Amino acid sequence: MLETLKIWWHQGKQWIPDVETTEVPGIFRGRPIIKAGVAVDEAMLLDLCPMDAIQTNPLAIDLGKCSFCGECAFACPDKIQFTKDFKLSHNLREGLIIKEGVEEPIRVDAEKVRKEIRRLFGRSLKLRQVSAGGDGSCEMELNATGNVNFDVGRFGIDFVASPRHADGIVLTGPISENMAEPFLDAYNAVPDPKVLILAGTDAISGGLFADSEAVNRSVLKDLHVDLYVPGNPVHPLTFVNGVLGLLGKMKH
Repeated sequence: MLETLKIWWHQGKQWIPDVETTEVPGIFRGRPIIKAGVAVDEAMLLDLCPMDAIQTNPLAIDLGKCSFCGECAFACPDKIQFTKDFKLSHNLREGLIIKEGVEEPIRVDAEKVRKEIRRLFGRSLKLRQVSAGGDGSCEMELNATGNVNFDVGRFGIDFVASPRHADGIVLTGPISENMAEPFLDAYNAVPDPKVLILAGTDAISGGLFADSEAVNRSVLKDLHVDLYVPGNPVHPLTFVNGVLGLLGKMKH
């Protein structure tokens, strides 16, 4: 017991008391801001972005495609800035498009959330993660949501081993041809009503692999996506806050 108290004394609290208001240290790039009224060579930005995340008329960044490399901000620091705001998730695909002159935070649209999600899963949500050709980075970050720092389990949110024990699927990866059918098998094994979350740039848009012949994203065509969580990879705080917003459990 004495040794445990010594560890607590030296290390302090490792858990994050408030996952909504904490600040991410280091060089984390979160929600971008595109300043209005600042002239910029849009054609140069289009050529600069390897992800085709830049849009014009008006100038915008699609977070569902963005790798958060920051090259656009490096080239045009007076026009584009990345904040440390990690609340990037939205339940509508168009909600991930950040337009010029818009500086409002990104929030889940409560009116568009299916009523049964908050009614049935507001106190407990079990998720099965499926890596459909992912590179392991998003998968590692999702694993980190359960560690002592982020402790997603305190909100009643947990990952389970079997889709038959889950309330929804968290998909990572661009969906390779060989993983399209296994992903559907896992999705269909989850009892209705089920939640589908796309986590990471690859899952949301295909990322760099969107036009690859080895990718089969047609399996998403008839599925309802409940939450899009941007990131390359997804930050644990982005995922945790996104799910809390979907469940209506945000305090602030």
